[in-house]
Amino acid sequence: MAASDLDNRDNSELLSALHAIVGEVGVLQGADMAAYEEGARYGQGRARLVVRPADVAQVQAVVRLCAERGLALLPQGANTGMVGASTPDMSGTQLVLSLSRLRSHCEVDVANRSVVVDAGVTLQELNDQLEAHGLWFPIDLGANPSIGGMVATNTGGTRLIRYGDVRSNLMALQVVLMDPPGEVVELGRALRKNNTGVDWKQLFVGGSGAGAIVTQATLQVHARPAQRATALVVPASDEAVMELLQAFERDLGDWLAAFEGISGNAMQAAIDHVPNLRNPFAPDDAPEFAILVELEANAAAKYSQLDLQEALNSFLEDQFESTIVNAALGNATELWHLRHSISEGARALGKPIAFDVSVPRSRIMEFCRKGRELVARDYPFLTVVDFGHIADGGVHFNVIWRKDAPEQYDPAVVQRLRDAIYGMVVQDFAGSYSAEHGVGPHNLAYYQRFTPPLLQQWADGWRDRLDPQHLCGTVDLGTAKN
Repeated sequence: MAASDLDNRDNSELLSALHAIVGEVGVLQGADMAAYEEGARYGQGRARLVVRPADVAQVQAVVRLCAERGLALLPQGANTGMVGASTPDMSGTQLVLSLSRLRSHCEVDVANRSVVVDAGVTLQELNDQLEAHGLWFPIDLGANPSIGGMVATNTGGTRLIRYGDVRSNLMALQVVLMDPPGEVVELGRALRKNNTGVDWKQLFVGGSGAGAIVTQATLQVHARPAQRATALVVPASDEAVMELLQAFERDLGDWLAAFEGISGNAMQAAIDHVPNLRNPFAPDDAPEFAILVELEANAAAKYSQLDLQEALNSFLEDQFESTIVNAALGNATELWHLRHSISEGARALGKPIAFDVSVPRSRIMEFCRKGRELVARDYPFLTVVDFGHIADGGVHFNVIWRKDAPEQYDPAVVQRLRDAIYGMVVQDFAGSYSAEHGVGPHNLAYYQRFTPPLLQQWADGWRDRLDPQHLCGTVDLGTAKN
């Protein structure tokens, strides 16, 4: 049923019922819903209403109301996702449940190195709270998602090789179930060792918000580094990239925190289009490929006799003419600003066709090379702007339909390109079509194509048990109801 066909009397009754739960400030309609109806990159729909509960009791009451009335419910955090999983469809029937007001709890246990935090708190807000205690939650991203959204997508980021993803740092979870409607379940405790059965909280990590509402998380946090050393290095060849990574892990592995690949196209796009960025290799041109590497140490030089920058400089000197041919030892803030500006630079070139993929890291340079060859051969009017997390096998293989391209943007061509790249990733390289962005309407077809039928049936059974009416979320990760 389209929004224009909804019974006005029923909508009025629904508004009254929601106002009684969350107050008038907690419900948005009309033009006020615009920010909640469009995703960060993909997805633009129409919500019936946006409801913004301020505490868990209000979430419970909204869930019960939706279950009683059979209303489709879409959980939404900061709406920074890249696959459309937090964006309503075009039916106008979905109720967007925004957790943006669920942010009153951020309780730090310094001695336990843990924090209990509401799902609506953003990553930046959490780290601001932790900074006073010398702690941080080191999932480093180019966006500022909510904690609930990070759980729903199992966020990774640039420092995964040192700290792991959200799943690796999740100690406990609070969720509100769709069945029994509105029941609150506490899954786990603030413990690092708790081997008392199935780890049920993991059912809700990476599930894109399906089946239940994540309302609170208990996270392991980490001491802020006492030292950092950063460099942007140019490998001698594609083959030298893995040799260099292995050398870092062998000789400096205790401190290796990031090993990020940046293509020349990606670097130049950022330099050309983002104010106040400079080429670290000037007056030379940007290289064809570079690696942003960072070391971190919790041990202060005063006690450890370790000077991390000196160690990095010495290591790079030893690697010259074998695995690297150039290096920029600049300001860490400037180098990371360059890395995090690539997406903005790419968008300035034209319309991105984004691929968030992963392959075994031993084959990542081969994949990037063959991916570029495929685009150059079959789509010469497109430009590859690729970068990614070399050390964990992840790459953002962005292809840009440039504003000055001789061919007009054609969705059918984009679809053929997606089929070709994802097919190469999964079938030729034993990789994943979604390394860290999760599954949503934007890439659901590839889930259905590449996930074995038995696993899709399992997903159906999981969803049927947790959400019998399939009211919560945007996608069914199964076969029966797609």
